[in-house]
Amino acid sequence: MTKADLVRKVSAETGIIRKDVALAVDAFLEAVKDSMKDGKHIEIRGFGTFKLKVRKERIGRNPKTEEKVKVPARVVPTFKFSRAFKDDVDDANANILK
Repeated sequence: MTKADLVRKVSAETGIIRKDVALAVDAFLEAVKDSMKDGKHIEIRGFGTFKLKVRKERIGRNPKTEEKVKVPARVVPTFKFSRAFKDDVDDANANILK
């Protein structure tokens, strides 16, 4: 699903025009990005949590030359789905494993 698909679906379900839904979706995404830039995490109950994680410095290798390369420590954004979200998806897709 793309952002345009999401806007279309929310618009259809709420009756709000697509332009307004697109503004709301863009504002939400900007708020998430701005909070992450400020070092804050965002918890959306029943959905998941956006957090920042620190990746330690490590030794990597260039696959082409096999040369060892120092990879510096860095901060990366992550997302962890809530247990309720995972359970809903698992219940909805239980028939795939059969």
